Amino acid sequence: MGALFISFEGIDGAGKSSHIETLAAQFRAAGRSVTMTREPGGTPLAEKLRAMALNDAMDPLTEALLMFAARRDHLVQVIEPALARGDVVLCDRFTDATFAYQGGGRGFDWNVLSQLEQWVQQTAVGIRQPDMTLLFELDPSIAAERLAGARVPDKFESQPVEFFRAVAQGYDRRALQDPRRFARIHADQPRESVWDEVLSAVRARGWLS
Repeated sequence: MGALFISFEGIDGAGKSSHIETLAAQFRAAGRSVTMTREPGGTPLAEKLRAMALNDAMDPLTEALLMFAARRDHLVQVIEPALARGDVVLCDRFTDATFAYQGGGRGFDWNVLSQLEQWVQQTAVGIRQPDMTLLFELDPSIAAERLAGARVPDKFESQPVEFFRAVAQGYDRRALQDPRRFARIHADQPRESVWDEVLSAVRARGWLS
């Protein structure tokens, strides 16, 4: 089996991150080499840009440009080399998050984001996209309850519920544009049931037995 690129998406509090390590363990048990990473971040430069994007005040275009600058470095330094080695790459957020948060939440121009996507994700094999995106869907009001008191919130996590409703709509719009890539996960269930959906989605592609 060749390289795989799987992204995990969803609003803050949806619980996606807790399943990445579990899926990585499943792939490793199957004899696969796994690269786990995240966005924004994943490289020293991208982590610096992450800190600015998540904490400093800026206009939506500046925010989007920082996200895509971090993504380009991440793609060149980590994701593409890992895929060239034949790894399974598991990424906590990728470009869908930018469309959801900056496009949906901030109301930034979707067409500009699409143009940046074309420029930034151009590789030797074309526009790099995940082979599958696991979209953890959860009512924003429930997500807010989960986040309350969990940690000091960044500037996105501290947004009102209405912002996350707009983010969720951004994710839905993105999923409708490329339904074959997305697997919708019902994140309002007990953790074990959510994991069962994750594993079933991966098995349905024939990537795990």
